Amino acid sequence: MGMFKNMFTWWEGAGFSTMLFTRRNGRQVGKDAHGNLYYVSKQGDRRWVIYNGPNDTSRIPADWYAWMHRQIDGVPDDALPPVRKFEKPREPNLTGTVQAYRPSGALERGGQRAAASGDYEAWVPE
Repeated sequence: MGMFKNMFTWWEGAGFSTMLFTRRNGRQVGKDAHGNLYYVSKQGDRRWVIYNGPNDTSRIPADWYAWMHRQIDGVPDDALPPVRKFEKPREPNLTGTVQAYRPSGALERGGQRAAASGDYEAWVPE
């Protein structure tokens, strides 16, 4: 089912036609720490990424994002200064997962909402 499924879905990785287009029209210029591969067209006017896993734009690191959107001309390894020791590593978007942030009063954490103060009046339609 894997190859057949990959022919008709785009959200779980590059399909057959994408890989064929990439092989014919592009050349690889780099790879990030997450295994994503970055390509540029032979004419140099198009840039794209082949994700290592599900297609999610939040999986592109900031330095490669700058390259993809033409904020820098060269690949990040050559065009950007080295990472400073105070910079934190990238964290994925955790919204919708078990690890998502939940405030203390969230029902998912089993918390109870603080009682409303006396200045609140619920709206009642007339």
